[in-house]
Amino acid sequence: MMIPDVVVAAPLPPVTMAALDAAFTVHRLWEGVSDDVLARVRGMAASTLAGPVGTALLDRLPALEIIANFGVGYDNIDISAAVARRLMVTNTAGVLDEEVADLTLGLLLATLRRIPAAERFVREGRWVQGGFPLSPSLRGRRVGIVGLGGIGKAIARRLEGFAVDIAWHGRSPQPDALWPRYASVETLAQACDVLIVIVPGGPATRHLIDAGVLAALGPNGVLINVSRGTVVDETALIAALQSGAILAAGLDVFEHEPHIPEALLACENAVLLPHLGSASDITRAAMGQLMIDNLSAWFADGRALSPVAETRYA
Repeated sequence: MMIPDVVVAAPLPPVTMAALDAAFTVHRLWEGVSDDVLARVRGMAASTLAGPVGTALLDRLPALEIIANFGVGYDNIDISAAVARRLMVTNTAGVLDEEVADLTLGLLLATLRRIPAAERFVREGRWVQGGFPLSPSLRGRRVGIVGLGGIGKAIARRLEGFAVDIAWHGRSPQPDALWPRYASVETLAQACDVLIVIVPGGPATRHLIDAGVLAALGPNGVLINVSRGTVVDETALIAALQSGAILAAGLDVFEHEPHIPEALLACENAVLLPHLGSASDITRAAMGQLMIDNLSAWFADGRALSPVAETRYA
């Protein structure tokens, strides 16, 4: 039996690269791969680190059958082009939910209790001059979650332990959800003073959180974004942070990461992280294994373990 040819779009964690090399004939796109080789490639390991997977690249892969994405979000892939070619697209849904939810709660607490600023206060020797200023609190707040998928539900379960009120907004009703649903992001923001965003990226959600939503959140409001940077209008957010239209923001993602506007870096009421949501060794290894398992299952019998919604072909 011939070992399938797989192209890897960008470097992945060493443990994942080693497992790919053990299972397939691997071609590293960043090292340069000839069109003759690409012509026999049947699978792709993609990731947001590699940039877009669009028609220009897909046209060079006439034998491609499956794109296995390293990550739950797949806005890096031109899904319309993939569907037009009847390609299978998979992601790593499920295996990173708990890790991202943990990070979200850490970011929320760091933002409200000003933990990074307090740590700098100690390191800079300022404690001897007096105590750190009092911070806002999570106590008594109502938290709205924009997007109640697997990660959103994991965040909500954790929030229940903090005895705060929880509400949510999403595209579709979820009869099993234990928390009230609001019809729009803006009405959710009006009802809450913490807004946690965990929706997919892409054109449908671009600038979903805009100046109107931030105004509805209000001067005591806190925005937490652990989804994609494009979901938040970064210019409007900077203006809201500078003017006091909202209290604070905790951001793990940015519109043009890793590049962050100087104006946002200067905002003392923002906690900024370098896209750490799933970035633990155990979770990244699990993501890599699911990606490889999707490729292996597909080549073995034409099935995928975690297809994205658009490519769950009948």
